[in-house]
Amino acid sequence: MIFCVEDDNGIRNLMLYTLNASGFDARGFQDAAEFWTALKDEKPQLILLDIMLPGEDGIMILKKLKADDSTADIPVIMASAKSTEYDKVLGLDLGADDYLGKPFGMMEMVSRVKSVLRRVTPKDTSITRIGIIAINPAGHSVSVNGTEVILTLKEYDLLNFFMNHHGIVFSREQLLEKVWGHDFLGETRTVDVHVGTLRTKLGAAGDYITTIRGVGYKMEEKT
Repeated sequence: MIFCVEDDNGIRNLMLYTLNASGFDARGFQDAAEFWTALKDEKPQLILLDIMLPGEDGIMILKKLKADDSTADIPVIMASAKSTEYDKVLGLDLGADDYLGKPFGMMEMVSRVKSVLRRVTPKDTSITRIGIIAINPAGHSVSVNGTEVILTLKEYDLLNFFMNHHGIVFSREQLLEKVWGHDFLGETRTVDVHVGTLRTKLGAAGDYITTIRGVGYKMEEKT
C-alpha cells in the first residue's frame, strides 16, 4: 500500500490512478488529519508526501514520522512545487528517501517509487520454482521458461500464494480471504477473472492452475 498526501484533488487522483494502473495499491489524503487517521489502521510500504499542505505541512509530518520508532522505517518521497535547493536538502536531511519537484511526470513518479522500494526491500535470494515458472520475491518478478511475465499486483499475489501452497485445493472464498483480505467486499467472480488472466499471461504454464469443479482451484506442475 502506498499513501499519497496531496491537497490538490486533480493531482492526487492522477497519482492514485497511475499507481493503481502500475500494479500498486494506493490511497490518497488531502491533509495531515486524514493521513494520521489512516496511519493508525494501516502501515504503508511508502509515503508520497507533498510539502505544501494546509495546516500541518509535509516537513512537520516527516519530522513526526521519523521521530516515532513505529513509522521511522517507512520510506518517504517528498513532492513540492518549491524548487529551491534548501527545501530539497531539508527534506533529505530529515530522512526523506527521495524528492520530486513539481510539476513531475507520472512515469517519473512510478520510477522513483520502484527505485526507493528496491533500495529498502531486504535482500532475498530465494527463488520459488514449479516446473517452468520461477518467482523471485526480492525482485517481485515472475518468469516462464526464462522469459519475464508482467503481472498486476493481485495477479502476482495470487500466483505467489498458489506456488507456496503447491497441490492444495482452495475454494474461491478461501482465496478471497487469503489473497484479497478479510475486508474485501468483492464477489468470488473476482477470483475467476484473475485466474483467467493469470493463466493467459503464464502461457505454456497456464494449465498449472487447475479448476476443481464444484470446489475451487489448485496449482500443480503438468508433466
